[in-house]
Amino acid sequence: MEDQDLTFGGAPGIIVLVAYAAVMLGIGFFVGRNRPGARRDMKSYYLAGGNLGMLVLFFTLYATQYSGNTVVGYAPQAYREGFAWWQSVTFFTAIIGGYMLFAPRLYVLAKKHSFITPTDWVRHRFKSTAVTLLATFLMLWALANYLLEQLIAMGHAISGLTGDTVPYQIGVAVFVLVMLAYSWMGGMRAVALTDVMQGIALLLGVVVLLVGAFYLVGGSLGDTTQYLIDNEPEAIAVPPLEDSVSWFSMILLVGIGIAMYPHAIQRIYSARSERTLKRSLKRMVWMPLITAGVVFCVGMLGIRLFPGLSEDDSERLVGMIANRVGSINVVFYVAMILLFGGVVAAIVSTADSALLSFSSIVSKDVYARYLRPKASEERQVAVGKIVGIVAVFGLLLLAWNPPGTLVDIFVLKMELLVQLAPVFVLGMYWKRLAAGPVFWGMAAGAGLAGWLTLTGEESVYGVHGGIVGLILNLAICVLGSLVVRPRATEPAEETGAEPTTAA
Repeated sequence: MEDQDLTFGGAPGIIVLVAYAAVMLGIGFFVGRNRPGARRDMKSYYLAGGNLGMLVLFFTLYATQYSGNTVVGYAPQAYREGFAWWQSVTFFTAIIGGYMLFAPRLYVLAKKHSFITPTDWVRHRFKSTAVTLLATFLMLWALANYLLEQLIAMGHAISGLTGDTVPYQIGVAVFVLVMLAYSWMGGMRAVALTDVMQGIALLLGVVVLLVGAFYLVGGSLGDTTQYLIDNEPEAIAVPPLEDSVSWFSMILLVGIGIAMYPHAIQRIYSARSERTLKRSLKRMVWMPLITAGVVFCVGMLGIRLFPGLSEDDSERLVGMIANRVGSINVVFYVAMILLFGGVVAAIVSTADSALLSFSSIVSKDVYARYLRPKASEERQVAVGKIVGIVAVFGLLLLAWNPPGTLVDIFVLKMELLVQLAPVFVLGMYWKRLAAGPVFWGMAAGAGLAGWLTLTGEESVYGVHGGIVGLILNLAICVLGSLVVRPRATEPAEETGAEPTTAA
């Protein structure tokens, strides 16, 4: 399809992007003006004072879990893999189960001990510098990777929305500045409130995109399935055994791994009450079908609308479909400009969450603990902001020359992040889990997963490298803790966990 065939974008798309940016900046300004302490106090800036209500908490969890990768990256993956990518719906469902394994209990501890970062739990539970530093490194790696992923998705979405009127690089740079500005002004509260707007826009955007795609193909999903049977039978073929194993492995990898997101854990800390947290998580159960399921259908319809795309070209699939839908009539044209602009805003909402969490870990767990232990909270917040700026502009250089497809980047991050599971889940319930085995388990699991990725062996008989690493990690944690004798010190009563030997 030639560029001149694209009728969606240009000035209207730019106007909508400017409007969304203005709303975000306005939210940041008013939050910062009405709550000046939110710019200086750690708990207020990074956790919104621990006072997010059910609606805001739900949407900030939603906007964090369903990011630009979900919309811009998962539809192309469905295009390339066919029906096998239905696994995206199942692993998003598994994430809620992952949260419920530890989130309510962690919330109680966070309130009692005033946790700010996820690392605060690690330090409280294991009292080991080695374990804490390794967990900090894995979290910072995951957050930097995740932020890079969102910057790339942001560029694709902006260029698609504007019909390439706004170049990829310029679009990313401008919205990064917007994101930094409102995050600086209002902290977590501003981020969470923009998440409400962006979450609603994301929901409406993908639904309207699906309706328009069905209109274009002139039939139902059943008609599209028949088209695939006749023209692309490999897209609906029964997968071989190794692919089925990979499907189950992906459910475990993502279901456990995403629950370990540092910015998701901080949203657990931010809930107004345990009841608020549980109510928000219950409503999240329905979102995989409404979001990932809809995006999957968009990708499958894309096979019929744009057959034969290369892997690189398919990465632009969502923008291409949005352009075609916008050309149907003026109603779809206006709807796609407004709602797909909301998808860009939703991508920004995920990036700001990752950046805020990155800043909090650097400022509190690195700067304040090891470099300037006597630094005031205001100084810690200021350092976190500065480091966040340096990090995001460094990642911009990578985003302008993306190192791989969005889903490839996503898997790279998750392989290492999932190694934190024993710390947060097993450590929450098993008294005997010891710091030494936890350190070596995390190190060995991350090393194995990283080695499999670097050597191109991303899976072993369909099992993802991250899960292979997690199996090794768990074996070392469990067997090592059974061998290591706990130190004879006062137990941590809240978790029922015995303080354990340092790594």
